[in-house]
Amino acid sequence: MIVRLLEIFGSLGLFLYGMRTMSDGIQKAAGERLQTILGYMTGNRFAGVLTGFGTTALIQSSSATTVMVVSFVNAGLLSLSQAIGVIMGANIGTTVTGWIVALFGFKFDITAVALPAIGIGLPLIFWKRLRKTEWGEALIGFGLLFLGLSFLKSLVPDIDAHPESLEFVKTLTGYGLFSRLLFILIGTTLTVILQSSSASMAITLTMAFSGWIDFPNAVAMVLGENIGTTVTAVLASVGADIHARRAAAAHMLFNILGIVWVQFLFFPIIALVDSIVPGSYTTSAGITAHLAMFHTTFNVLNTTVFLPFVNWIEALVKFIVPVREEGEETRRYQLSFFSGSIQETPELNLLRAKTEIIKMTQIVQDMYHSFLYVFHHPEKKLKEEVAELQEQEELTDQMQEELSKFLAQCAMENLKEKSAENVSYMMRIVHELESVGDSCFNLLLLSKRRYDKDLHISDEALQDLEPYLATVDQYLSFVTTHTNRHLSSDEMAQAVALEEKVDQYRNTLQKAARRRIKLGSDVKAELLYIDIVRHIEKIGDHLLNIAQALRQIR
Repeated sequence: MIVRLLEIFGSLGLFLYGMRTMSDGIQKAAGERLQTILGYMTGNRFAGVLTGFGTTALIQSSSATTVMVVSFVNAGLLSLSQAIGVIMGANIGTTVTGWIVALFGFKFDITAVALPAIGIGLPLIFWKRLRKTEWGEALIGFGLLFLGLSFLKSLVPDIDAHPESLEFVKTLTGYGLFSRLLFILIGTTLTVILQSSSASMAITLTMAFSGWIDFPNAVAMVLGENIGTTVTAVLASVGADIHARRAAAAHMLFNILGIVWVQFLFFPIIALVDSIVPGSYTTSAGITAHLAMFHTTFNVLNTTVFLPFVNWIEALVKFIVPVREEGEETRRYQLSFFSGSIQETPELNLLRAKTEIIKMTQIVQDMYHSFLYVFHHPEKKLKEEVAELQEQEELTDQMQEELSKFLAQCAMENLKEKSAENVSYMMRIVHELESVGDSCFNLLLLSKRRYDKDLHISDEALQDLEPYLATVDQYLSFVTTHTNRHLSSDEMAQAVALEEKVDQYRNTLQKAARRRIKLGSDVKAELLYIDIVRHIEKIGDHLLNIAQALRQIR
């Protein structure tokens, strides 16, 4: 008995390892396209659902999709209501795994599919010149997944061969709604323990195929698995920021509400599924396809029912998950590796880092604009402005530290060669952005000194400074627009031209300030003016370094 249990656990382990390897390979192959796909999140709700479905179906991991959604919300690129739409789509996308297992794992000789997949994948991994190692990983994962399923099928005997077990199962299935709730609980518990709804679905399909549970109770287990997969996300979000907790809570709330209403239409939906799928769910040959169809039908109907009420769900989630402390909801930064049921690959962690770099670039640009406002309004008291800019400067310091550690962790993982090279360039960009933030804060302090010391700079000198300020603003906008994107030769030439223009302005303005000193102008005011010119030029230097790094990113 113990040996049989260990064999079952071993087959599950092989299934899970195959699932993860396949998911990792697909994510590596599609990683560079994911940001384009996820860009559609910001569209309407329907577009968000399609994005969630497409992304999850592609990478075979709803956990990874949810993590990316949270990072987009955290970066301010998605609202919570938009994120809920994407999560709804991810629920539908995760049913694709059930279809793959149901159609290939129980309809054909699995080894006829699994072994050739491994045979094709192996040379793709070792033949580096083909540059298709990620597809090799995906094929090997595909093969291992079905080998694990094959072992699982062979280790779960037909129920007819164990009449004593049949009697025990009957004691669990004869209590109507109570039995259904019991199997929902079993499905939830199983998924929480395994931390994989795909593995739970494989077990459910195997038990149904072998006759251990009938179709209605197998359906109840599938419903429970929909709750279980959200429990793991909720547990993973404990201690995380407000956006992660609310996204996880929204996922759980959405699934629980769906399971509640489906109880009132349980048998009509089963009849609907039976009318769609050929064959009967009372036979081994038909029950797996019926279960996969129910899983899809439930999630599609649940999304259809609740999609118009996303704003209500958002309000309810904000009530259930309140802000823990003042300022938490608007706190603009928290970044950590996610420990979900199937941890996302480093490629997706890089995507998360890119969203944070975009956010950091926008913060730095806001800091420069704050300096410009203060500089153009010298008559204003600067206490609030200094406090706000100091907070932003501390934030960029924290982001530089945390992002550098995060990227260093990514670099230690199994990255594609191109992605590994990109990590070093991304770290350089983060460092340069932090330096731009420091320069912006120093410029604000210089403006404050001008106000505090009542240093007078002539209108002519200030007017001469305007094109210089505008050029750096243009340069910063250029870098912000092109963040995380490879610069073409023409774009790099444009960046170099802007830097040369900044240097020319610096030389001209510093010479003019020295000339005014010789003519008897206020020395302290002119030295302050030269300091301002120097710090602005430093920003140009940092922006050129960022452009050079972007030129190298592929």
